[in-house]
Amino acid sequence: MSNSVAPILVTGGTGFLGSALVRRLVKDGRRVRVLDNNWRGMASRLADVSDDVEMIEGDIRDAPAVQRAVEGVGHVLHLASINGTEHFYRQPELVLDVGVRGMINVVDACAKHNCVHSLLVASSSEVYQSPEKIPTDESTGLSIPDVLNPRYSYGGAKLISELIALHWATKHVERVLVFRPHNVYGPDMGTEHVIPQFVLRLHELAARTRGPINFPVEGTGTETRAFVYVDDAVDGIVRMLEKGTHRTVYHLGTEVETEIAQVAREVARSYGREIFVVPGAIKAGGTVRRCPDVSKLRALGYAPGVALREGIEKTVRWYRDNLDGRGGARRVA
Repeated sequence: MSNSVAPILVTGGTGFLGSALVRRLVKDGRRVRVLDNNWRGMASRLADVSDDVEMIEGDIRDAPAVQRAVEGVGHVLHLASINGTEHFYRQPELVLDVGVRGMINVVDACAKHNCVHSLLVASSSEVYQSPEKIPTDESTGLSIPDVLNPRYSYGGAKLISELIALHWATKHVERVLVFRPHNVYGPDMGTEHVIPQFVLRLHELAARTRGPINFPVEGTGTETRAFVYVDDAVDGIVRMLEKGTHRTVYHLGTEVETEIAQVAREVARSYGREIFVVPGAIKAGGTVRRCPDVSKLRALGYAPGVALREGIEKTVRWYRDNLDGRGGARRVA
């Protein structure tokens, strides 16, 4: 990996995944610069490494701010986006604005400064929606099933970002990679994702219910995902930065497909409670199965090591330690 002395820029660096990545890069002895407006992220996530990180508070949609952030860096890890299914349905215009305008601003800044050796762009498993095969490899076709469904604002923005990265940024950056995270989870990930939502729901139900708990979920509970603990995900990104191939797409995740009902039971187990899963309605556009083939990333030495039970226990412990008296997280991304 060249440009080892120049700083690494992480956009979205105070977010859940971004902050974990920043801490890992600092631990590895790298100089790190962060660009984030803290709309969903929190600078406090980086309090333990604040002396080792150059912070630039700014919006990824603000071209001058992005240009300032890119100046003099050797690598750009572009993670800034509006994640969380609730935002997809409620604010699709914001999701698209941040996703598309932000990607264009990053490429323009790379072109202006002509200093960036590597650009790694975070996409998403949402670009598949309902993949044709499981496990899904990176050659599987991408799709937007219904342009009228606001859920697809996120997958659409990520799909556009991939096209911009692989067919535009390559004109200005020596090495461009795209990675598609699949259900990264862990402590301090906010409240808009399934595992923290299950933790908060169970916390509330356990406080007012004795014995087995009727636990509602979206869908039947047989829907599946493949969850990857945040530390493993960060290791995968670092391996791509160090060894990844130009104009290559990598899946980031695990190949362990787990039913959502089992995730709920693992959360309940961490509380020492028994639950009965109660099926419910699923939002339009919800995906029944999703599980990646991560062979390409494994070829770079990637080997996720945190089992789901262990990762959920760590995650539940963090949320229980950070719940306020109203049953909400004191720190919310």
